[in-house]
Amino acid sequence: MGWLRVLSLAVALAMDALAVAAATGATRPRVSARATFRLAFHFGLFQGGMTALGWLGGTALRPFIEGFAHWAAFILLFLVGANMLREALFPDEDHTRPDPTRGATLVLLSVATSLDALAVGLSLALLGQPVLFPSLVIGVVALLFTAAGLHAGNFLARMLPVGRLADAAGGLILWTIGVRILAEHDVL
Repeated sequence: MGWLRVLSLAVALAMDALAVAAATGATRPRVSARATFRLAFHFGLFQGGMTALGWLGGTALRPFIEGFAHWAAFILLFLVGANMLREALFPDEDHTRPDPTRGATLVLLSVATSLDALAVGLSLALLGQPVLFPSLVIGVVALLFTAAGLHAGNFLARMLPVGRLADAAGGLILWTIGVRILAEHDVL
């Protein structure tokens, strides 16, 4: 597989990470270098790692993973999106808002945005393609798109002070990505 095809594949896979990062950035009052590193590192690591994991799984796991990967991504995105909508509609002033660049939310978002990379890795295995170069490119592109999306979302939210609307928009974006995943698998 040529480098241009690998790059195109990496960009396509990074679009979900970009959208989730932009929605996350829009909900944060400030995006620190640490938060950028955490989110970008995890999204890049999971995108590249899931590609390699899918390749390692090869054809043995394909029937099992194909049957539920799109549902798992949808459910994870739905849950995180529902939490964002809940925060937007029913803010708890006394409660410190959880940081989506930390803890369980970070892991859930990382997994949800990288399940399609797992399927790509399986496809590469079936085609007899090597995985090291594609995994590295996919991981680096996801890392870069995530960092850019996080800051772009935060910049736009600060320029257009929309407050809780950013939370609601972020939740709806996550739901839209989940529905799109189901539609791509002809579930809807």
